[in-house]
Amino acid sequence: MTNIVGRVREAFRGDQRVDPDALLARLDAVRRFLAAVDGLLPDGDLVPAHTVVERAGTRLALSRDHTVVALAGATGSGKSSLFNALARLELSPVGVRRPTTGVTHACVWGPLEGATRLLDWIGVLPRHRFVRESALDADDETALHGLILLDLPDFDSVQRSHRLEVDRLLGLVDQVVWVVDPQKYADRVIHDSYLREFHRHRDVTLVVLNQADRLPPAELPRVLDDLRRLLDADGLGDVPLLATTAIDPAGMVGLRSALERTVAERQAALRRLAGDVDAVVAGLDELVGSARPAGGPDDGAVAALNRALAGAAGVPTVADAAERAYRHRAGTVTGWPLVRGWRRLRPDPLRRLHLPGPTGDRDDPAESLVAATSVPDPTVAQRSALGLAIRAVADRAAAGLPAAWPAAVTTAARSRLGDLPDALDRAVAGTDLGLDRRPVWWRLVGAVQWLVTVAAVVGLGWLVLGYALRALGLPALDNPMVGEVPLPTVLLLGGLLAGLLVAALTRPVVRWAARRVRRRAEQRLTVAVAAVGGDYVLAPVRVVLASYAQARDALRDAARR
Repeated sequence: MTNIVGRVREAFRGDQRVDPDALLARLDAVRRFLAAVDGLLPDGDLVPAHTVVERAGTRLALSRDHTVVALAGATGSGKSSLFNALARLELSPVGVRRPTTGVTHACVWGPLEGATRLLDWIGVLPRHRFVRESALDADDETALHGLILLDLPDFDSVQRSHRLEVDRLLGLVDQVVWVVDPQKYADRVIHDSYLREFHRHRDVTLVVLNQADRLPPAELPRVLDDLRRLLDADGLGDVPLLATTAIDPAGMVGLRSALERTVAERQAALRRLAGDVDAVVAGLDELVGSARPAGGPDDGAVAALNRALAGAAGVPTVADAAERAYRHRAGTVTGWPLVRGWRRLRPDPLRRLHLPGPTGDRDDPAESLVAATSVPDPTVAQRSALGLAIRAVADRAAAGLPAAWPAAVTTAARSRLGDLPDALDRAVAGTDLGLDRRPVWWRLVGAVQWLVTVAAVVGLGWLVLGYALRALGLPALDNPMVGEVPLPTVLLLGGLLAGLLVAALTRPVVRWAARRVRRRAEQRLTVAVAAVGGDYVLAPVRVVLASYAQARDALRDAARR
């Protein structure tokens, strides 16, 4: 039996201590990661991280003076016998009926006070809790004070509730002692479903080959070597492997020594939580990767978006109306006074779109409270072009990101699509097109037109008066002569010809200025709708990209260094 006890392949790992402050910093980094990706990644992918943060916070808030160790194994592996042998009391039922252990039993070394809240959290019923504290023991059990030993149900039980209970408890305990027996140590269930999943918790995993007394002394080394080979394949190559037997106290020395060292170090809980964080970080790494996102979509995609927004907002229509409005308003000031009134009867082109008219105000003061234009709704082609431009922005911004993020970027880019029409309408209605002020040269030309018109009217009146006097037989007026032409005639014809000439000379200038007004209106409107695109499309995209960068940095901080 001494050979059995001595068959310990590796000392229990306790050289690398976990700094509690470093562990708390890693958990805080996981919290920052979850805050950064909240609402952006599928909730199902984040469940393990939420679980670890919650469990770690609760476990660290509970007793740090206790170490929870679970004995886990298959039916017939002798867990309960080991449990009783370690406690040196018959606490957990042992028998031939399978499964024997249907509920979890707990044995606490030392006073129960302080361990109660921890056992409540783990979920061990009070009637299945035992205290290993007796005056008869003297100091024999002092080395295990602070140990909470659990005897778990069989993980291969035919009762599903037993398996679920085992899975639940394995996520809560600080350390797991896997108990296997010579007959079923190579069973695929324990290796594929459990041991292999614990490869990130090697620091808090111990494997014991129980019932080693049933093997001939010559067979024990071969079985242990084969079990070590299987553990290596499970990723547990450096996990301690012990041989035990519950019927001989000497066969428990190795396991008891390992547990005493674990209790003395007070590191099992920290190592378990550190392993949980490692597992979470590994699972989240594929969601984040190492890509460094751009600050947003490239200039080409933004320019295409702005063009699509301008089309959907009716910028060409409004710019054309601004050009025609300039010509219309210039005509009402610089045109021949005799036809200005007729021009004013024609509606202003911007008025037709419910945009600021000649005075810069709306017909109804209440309209200024709600910016609503009559710009035609975008066509199907324009809506389609806008949708494609938004998709291109999202695709360019998400280029190189892990698979989970492009969908979040696209969703963000389209998140305010329903608000875009009203926002674009307000932007167009609120843009100053530069038509509120009348140019000085308009007034000068208008004054000239009034001057020549007055001259023509004076000449006409003079001629009419002369004809009237002659018709009445009264002395005719003495008309001054300009050369051989009477002055009234010169005033009439000169005024008319001068008015026509001024109008003819002014018309190309007005057209040239109107084209400038159109280009200026297009520029201002494009800037306005681009600002809407920045707020409603680009800003949400940049928020997601910033969240990705924060999540990547947080996950890097959560990784063990």
